[in-house]
Amino acid sequence: MGHEPAVVVFDGVCVLCSRWVDFILKHDRTDRFRLAAMQGEHGRALLAAHGLSPDDPASLLLVADGVGYIDTAAIAGVLQRLGGSWRVPSALLRWTPRWLADPAYRWVARHRYQLFGQRNACRIPDAAEAWRFLD
Repeated sequence: MGHEPAVVVFDGVCVLCSRWVDFILKHDRTDRFRLAAMQGEHGRALLAAHGLSPDDPASLLLVADGVGYIDTAAIAGVLQRLGGSWRVPSALLRWTPRWLADPAYRWVARHRYQLFGQRNACRIPDAAEAWRFLD
């Protein structure tokens, strides 16, 4: 793992995605991650650079050391980088065949608004965490 922080691109109006951001902020005690909403300039650019539609992404995106990870690989990559006991669920995701795990991930991603809800506007970081967000 490099010294540059990894970037997680997320859907800023998705309640599930915002909870994932809250999880990262809570457990990233060594500042390994920066966050970019897909609705922002940085998030859109990173999605496009890694072959995902900025207007309708099918996945969150983890960019680490110049490599883009999507679907369960992105989730596993975040958990692995958090370290400690989070490496166990990361390993479980990595051991689960992608042909099984990724379609399940994509189904949840396609139905995220119906299952978890949608906000009217992007998540606004508070002053203490604003430096972690790129936009």
